Amino acid sequence: MTKNFIIDTNVLIHDVDSIYSFTDNNVIIPIAVIEELDSLKKSSDERGRNARLVTHRLDALRTRGRLNEGVKLDNGGMLRIDLDRSSVEHFQFKLDHADNRILSTAVSIQKKNETVILVTKDINLRIKAEVIGLTAQDYEKSKVDVEKLYSGCRVIEAKGSVISKLVSTGKISSKTWPDLSPNEMVVLKGDNKEVSGKRHSTKNIVELLKHKDESPWEISPLNIEQKFALELLLSDDINLVTLVGIAGSGKTLLSIACGLQKAVEEETYRRLVVCRPIIPMGQDIGYLPGTKEEKLHSWTGAIFDNLEFLFENRQTKGSTSKKIDYLFDSGKIYIEALAYFRGRTLPGQFLIIDDAQNLTPHEAKTVISRAGKGTKVVFTGDPYQIDNPYLDAESNGLTYIVEKFRGQELYGHITFTKSERSKLAALAAELL
Repeated sequence: MTKNFIIDTNVLIHDVDSIYSFTDNNVIIPIAVIEELDSLKKSSDERGRNARLVTHRLDALRTRGRLNEGVKLDNGGMLRIDLDRSSVEHFQFKLDHADNRILSTAVSIQKKNETVILVTKDINLRIKAEVIGLTAQDYEKSKVDVEKLYSGCRVIEAKGSVISKLVSTGKISSKTWPDLSPNEMVVLKGDNKEVSGKRHSTKNIVELLKHKDESPWEISPLNIEQKFALELLLSDDINLVTLVGIAGSGKTLLSIACGLQKAVEEETYRRLVVCRPIIPMGQDIGYLPGTKEEKLHSWTGAIFDNLEFLFENRQTKGSTSKKIDYLFDSGKIYIEALAYFRGRTLPGQFLIIDDAQNLTPHEAKTVISRAGKGTKVVFTGDPYQIDNPYLDAESNGLTYIVEKFRGQELYGHITFTKSERSKLAALAAELL
């Protein structure tokens, strides 16, 4: 039976290719959605860009027929823009609100005894739809089961002789564990012995950690997860790293420490670039006073906190603030808002995207596609601390990257489960 999927604006903004995700069914876009896209198209952020992309794609479909009558999609489905505004006022919903007009379209089609499913990332709209007898669901494409998310490491029971061989030769065959992913970390345990290693990116071997004794910017790992993270961050052949974990687990601190080590000390990379998505809680960044740099300082306080800690931790002479300012003035450290990433190419840089859980999958793809030759990209974040109203732990760009890149030889991942910030922070992460 052919189904009718009513698509909300936020779905189109979340995934500009979403109209092709419903196979051979009918995709219906209410005229209220077109009007919302029109109001968003002038915005300079990612929402505005996506609104323009969707509008252009719909315009291109006009060559196949009249959109209000329905046009054939390449996947066998049909797309139609619906003009029906039959009233839902008897539900006490006012039609001057776009969401209510979307509901009205769905109700009108359902009255024709057709199967209707409203697809929206707006939780409240899904609730309202259910109240009036409609079937509503979230946009499921790009969703990840976060409870089963790839952890990047595992504990394996092994014979003492196997462990001894790894210690003595530096490597062993991984054919015994064929499901190990490239760059996956392992802890081999057995016969009262224990050793950590990493599955090689291309060969079927497990090898000892190459950076286990290093302390980048004089930061030493406090647990096995941090040790594994440092291995990924310091390995030049791993171009993409994701660090997922609870608050205070050291994701950002370790990333910046390794970035400073690689860009400032070793000069493997031209500079360290740190970015955070600008997700406003209240007024937008444009309402803050000052230059772009001064505005960004208000949004990147956590980055500066970590920089100050790292410099003070080295206990060198001189003013900490002056040392940090020097690295900024010399171009060795650069902080940018993701809103300014569009159209750029970043070669030879150590790029950190902090709070990446607030990115959509499309935005995450955009960031990675900016990486030029010789650039390393590090995404950090906690999928349970999301400020974007249309994302959740299962649909954000960070977990999407983990799911899609697993098994790639240039990729590594670690999930942090321990907080090292303080006993209070650890207790808060556990209880709250």
